[in-house]
Amino acid sequence: MRPTLFLPLIAALLLATAASAQTGTAHQGHGAQPANANANANANAGSLSEGEVRKIDSAQGKITLRHGPIAHLEMPGMTMVFRVSDPALLDGLKAGDKVRFRAEQINGALTVTEIAPAH
Repeated sequence: MRPTLFLPLIAALLLATAASAQTGTAHQGHGAQPANANANANANAGSLSEGEVRKIDSAQGKITLRHGPIAHLEMPGMTMVFRVSDPALLDGLKAGDKVRFRAEQINGALTVTEIAPAH
């Protein structure tokens, strides 16, 4: 075979390889954890996010927070419901309270593991 016939084949293979490599990052930022998620979480372990309590559901162990960005989870600010790791975390909180909190991905659910009034 002539070498000029191989060039289009090689180009097609290279394009296919590049396209498949990009599909792995196509959904970053949509709740998927990046490959270095543990490193990010450890690096930001000391950081707390700020938010405002919108609703508390003690019976279900859930809290609705309007929050700013949660950097270590690569999450923008929004209002959403979180589980709490310990229902006692909800004691003394009420709608309208400004808080600082830590949220983690635990067993596939976003979970508040620490929360305190903001000062």
